[in-house]
Amino acid sequence: MSEIGLQEGERVLARFRADRGTYIREHVMLAALGAVGMSALLMAIGNPYPWTGVVGSIIAIAARGLYAASEQLGFVWTLTDRRLVGPSERDIALGEIEAVNTLFTAAQVVTRRGDKYLLKYQPDASETARRIMEACGGR
Repeated sequence: MSEIGLQEGERVLARFRADRGTYIREHVMLAALGAVGMSALLMAIGNPYPWTGVVGSIIAIAARGLYAASEQLGFVWTLTDRRLVGPSERDIALGEIEAVNTLFTAAQVVTRRGDKYLLKYQPDASETARRIMEACGGR
């Protein structure tokens, strides 16, 4: 029995944890995009201080990153030979997984019912998706 409550005979195939370096890189990218976007918007509306878009974006994304870091980096998804178990009691039978897509640094699991789950801040989202689909029988 493990922290996820393995069923009799169930085997853990992989654990997917959020990666701190990936988390930081994604937030730096978001801050840069936000800075460019906000400065361009401020220039377009004639604001005489477009540099405030840079400052505001960096402060906002940094604050969000610091605030959410401990929660986001604490998430662990466990892949077994029967299911994918995630935070907040998410438990997805492998037979219910329709597809696994990648979105930047996240692997998005889509179920047959249309539910979507994100395994965020993966160091290699394509590899995470591949391993999950392989466990599902390569569909």
